[in-house]
Amino acid sequence: MKQIRQYLLGLVGGVLLALGTANAQEARLNSIESMNVVQQGSVLNVKLTFKEPLQALPPAFSVAKPARIAFDFSNTTNGLGKSSQAYNEGDLKSANIVQAEDRTRVVLNLNKAMTYEATIDGNSLLLALVPSATPAGLAPVEHFAQARPSAMSNSIRDISFRRGKDGEGRITVDLTDANAGIDIKQQGSNLVVDFAKVTLPEALRKRLDVTDFATPVLTVTTVEKGPNTRMTITPRGLWEHNAYQSDNQFVIEVKPIIENPNKLVQGSRGGYQGEKLSLNFQNVDVRRLLQVIGEFTGMNMVVSDSVGGSITLILKDVPWDQALDIIMQQKGLDMRKNGNVILIAPRDEIATKEKLDFEAKLQIGDLEPLLTESFQMNYIKAKDMQSLLTDQKQPLLSKRGSANTEERSNILFVRDTPSRLEEVRVMIAKIDIPSRQVMIEARIVEAGDSFAKNLGVRMIWNQTDRSGAVTVGGGQNFTGQLNSASLVNLPATPRTGTPGSILFTLFNTAQTQFLNLEVSALEADGRGKVISSPRVMTANQVKAKIEQGVEIPYQQATSSGATSVSFRKANLSLEVTPQITPDGRVHMKLKVNKDTPNTRLSTGAGVAIDTKQVDTEVLVENGGTVVIGGIYTQEVRNNTTRIPFFGDLPYIGFLFKNREWIDDKTELLVFVTPRIVAESLSVR
Repeated sequence: MKQIRQYLLGLVGGVLLALGTANAQEARLNSIESMNVVQQGSVLNVKLTFKEPLQALPPAFSVAKPARIAFDFSNTTNGLGKSSQAYNEGDLKSANIVQAEDRTRVVLNLNKAMTYEATIDGNSLLLALVPSATPAGLAPVEHFAQARPSAMSNSIRDISFRRGKDGEGRITVDLTDANAGIDIKQQGSNLVVDFAKVTLPEALRKRLDVTDFATPVLTVTTVEKGPNTRMTITPRGLWEHNAYQSDNQFVIEVKPIIENPNKLVQGSRGGYQGEKLSLNFQNVDVRRLLQVIGEFTGMNMVVSDSVGGSITLILKDVPWDQALDIIMQQKGLDMRKNGNVILIAPRDEIATKEKLDFEAKLQIGDLEPLLTESFQMNYIKAKDMQSLLTDQKQPLLSKRGSANTEERSNILFVRDTPSRLEEVRVMIAKIDIPSRQVMIEARIVEAGDSFAKNLGVRMIWNQTDRSGAVTVGGGQNFTGQLNSASLVNLPATPRTGTPGSILFTLFNTAQTQFLNLEVSALEADGRGKVISSPRVMTANQVKAKIEQGVEIPYQQATSSGATSVSFRKANLSLEVTPQITPDGRVHMKLKVNKDTPNTRLSTGAGVAIDTKQVDTEVLVENGGTVVIGGIYTQEVRNNTTRIPFFGDLPYIGFLFKNREWIDDKTELLVFVTPRIVAESLSVR
């Protein structure tokens, strides 16, 4: 009973301790109690009241499009009882309060970009928001992170550029301090990133030409501007950017956008992305409603005369492209987008118009005059290009077009309509380019460690007969009596080398009887390493092979019964087919062969061949080394040859047996290193 009482007391004490810890932890957490918004003139005042006073200003960031300001409060919970609140006070549309574990984020959704000043007043955080003073024609600034005071000066340690798996350009900036103020804005066709109070080393003040990476980014220029650092990114085509920061690394990605003529807002993000609007109309004319959306978005809109009717619509905070899509679905309309001009008409009318356009183009192709143009092929054969253009399964020329070649000068002559000639011209410009070269180096390392020891004994008994003759190794004299005999014959028999021996002779005083004892032994210890390094250079996606070795002759029977001499190769060979990937790595189909003749296993039919081969496919970084194969073998043997019974006797048993110890280890490793050869450089 005493033990049970102690156990219950301990259990109750543990529960109370856990409850006390939970209550203490809950007491340490702050809470947002209320949020009030008041517009005073041009200043929008936001007051956040907390359960406990804030120790410091919260970290914040702002986004220009859509206009938002976000504040992060650590060790704080949402005590408002709701996660969103609509205000529509001044330029503040609504606020989102999102809690994740013990962290709460407050997001202010604005009508336009605004700047703010934050102060702590007791248990409250006061925010004064005013519109941003952005000059006309200048894109708004996206404040990625606000600068924080730091005792040490911040600087950029490294700038790197890489191509992402989806073709985006990824610029990584390594900072010495994570608390750096970073502003992102678009100036014309460039993207400008400003690092507030961040210095730039002399070695990084340069312009990076990254055109060869095949991303939307052409150049990245980084310079110092007073106490700040400015990075200017020059993209091409349609693009969008995304930025994030992880500890001391700031990453900005520039992604390509494939223009969709049927999409109102271009971009890779899914769903509707237009600015939000609210519509409340009762039985309004559709043409009038489309005019309202066109004025809101600033898009040029052409509405067909056949569009009519009325619609009742009540939408609140809906993206404008979604609102337009809803209207067209309800009234059976469709649209075509050309630049910033939108044509809206009934679906049947647009389908009929496009059908007539296609038929007109076909008729023009049948009646359009033919032209002849010559193309000088530089890097590919004109015959191959002709086969590509006139392929019967998928011809690239019109039914009246033709292509001929002149092999001596490698010129392609194409006769077709002007539009098809333009397509052929663009295709040849993309195909007729020099192939990139790859140097592949393989290192085949064979290491061996061998140990062998052999110990043997030979004992002979000799006796001299009365006439003085001596016989060795056993025999009979004329009387038929045995004069000498080999008692033990187990000498050392090593695989290689000659064993050493020690001879002991015992004889009687009359020197008529002799006992010869010969002990032979050999111990061999060897280490060796063989390195083979074949190299070969080849063009992209072209198989290359290099080999070196000997051809061993052997006898082979023919069908007539006679024999003929044939040859078999014992070579070191490297066969590879490289393919350069768009991200600058090398995919290789490899076949490495290492054959050596084995003279120890030769027979009357010929010499045996030791074969080592690796056949695989690998993907390697440019200049990187990969181990594509390895073979490790070890042979351990302990052989004993002895005379029964006598070889098992203690102390003297070694006189009647032969022992051999063998321990051989071999290891084979194959390393491969590909290097992409630059057009103006050579590989050392």
